[in-house]
Amino acid sequence: MTGSLADERYVVISADGHCGAFMEGYKPYLASQWHDEFDAWAADYEVTYEDLKGRDGDRNWNSSRRAAELEADGQVAEVLFPNTIPPFFPKTSLTAQPPAVTADDNARRWAGLQAHNRWLAEFCADLPGRRAGVIQITLHDIEASVAEMHWAKEQGLTGGILLPGTPPGLGLPQLYDPYYEPLWQAAEELEMPVNHHTGSAAPPMGPTAEDAVVFLLEVSWWAHRALTHLLVGGVFERHPNLQLVFTEQGSAWVPDELARLDYFWGRMGGAGGSQEQVWGREVVGSMSLKPSEYWARQCHLGASFIRPDEVKMRHSVGVDRIMWGSDYPHKESSFPFSLEAIRGSFAGVPHDEVQMMLGGNAAALYGFDLEALRPLAQQVGPRVSDVDQPLVPGEVPQEADKCPAFIGYQFTTAAE
Repeated sequence: MTGSLADERYVVISADGHCGAFMEGYKPYLASQWHDEFDAWAADYEVTYEDLKGRDGDRNWNSSRRAAELEADGQVAEVLFPNTIPPFFPKTSLTAQPPAVTADDNARRWAGLQAHNRWLAEFCADLPGRRAGVIQITLHDIEASVAEMHWAKEQGLTGGILLPGTPPGLGLPQLYDPYYEPLWQAAEELEMPVNHHTGSAAPPMGPTAEDAVVFLLEVSWWAHRALTHLLVGGVFERHPNLQLVFTEQGSAWVPDELARLDYFWGRMGGAGGSQEQVWGREVVGSMSLKPSEYWARQCHLGASFIRPDEVKMRHSVGVDRIMWGSDYPHKESSFPFSLEAIRGSFAGVPHDEVQMMLGGNAAALYGFDLEALRPLAQQVGPRVSDVDQPLVPGEVPQEADKCPAFIGYQFTTAAE
């Protein structure tokens, strides 16, 4: 870094932002053949998500408001995942969908995802170099998805693809199946990251309070399965330049999971005649690296609202694998308290490591130009000297408790 420590600021890129058009805003991006059906669908659809309604709903699609609020929060660029409801979808596409009833249902949903992608291209172009849009694909038609990836590359969408999950009941092959090979090949050839966001891999949540709690407790576990599936399927071995991102799933799980996988790989590839070897020798014998080595080469974390204890584990995870995220505009986002969240987690960490996790790693993976972003960061980014100051008890407002980054902190109240 250059300049005095008091004046230097970090370049902050959020690896976890969410956006989308308001419902009627998708219609211009649909092929005309779908317009009448869209009108009928939209007329009957009731939006149930609070963050898509009211005075703050337009944070998802209001480009100027979004830019102003994120700059005020210290962020100069972001990776954009979906958030709103694409045409013909029963619910937000970030979570697993109920199976389509007919082939026509699948065709409509694919048209809806393509409408989102075309809206997203314009939304990102409104702020060049500062938004990396993650396109949506369908696992029901791999050929169509590969064509969509080529289109996205031509449009300059640099966020890669959102990989849907394959929970039980969808009728899709699991991710280790050769069915997906054209998808992995295209992602490697086009240098498009494969993003696996928490929520999409869990079975749909039931209607009871107990269903909601079980979903909350298991949702990340389902998402982590993509790692074992791509390992077992030999995807990392065949495609050494493919990059897989786990977003909004925490980071503390990684060291234990890699140790567990390395243990089993060692047993399955050993010479002692164990039962693990009987079952796994064929699979493990075709691989040249241990799971932890594939991770170090090809996996990344969109570590939204990372906590201090997770930062202490950064070298076990890989300090070059971790990308900070604010999760704007979700309720649990660190916005508008991202400076406090960053201070709480990164105070005392070497400055070069902090810059890697706050922006450098995301820039390298998603193609942001750090030097082009630096002038704006020098106006709005968090000062290095401020981040060096640990949070003190009572410094954070009570309303920040919505964000998991502040778990365990003592908050101030309005009366105080």
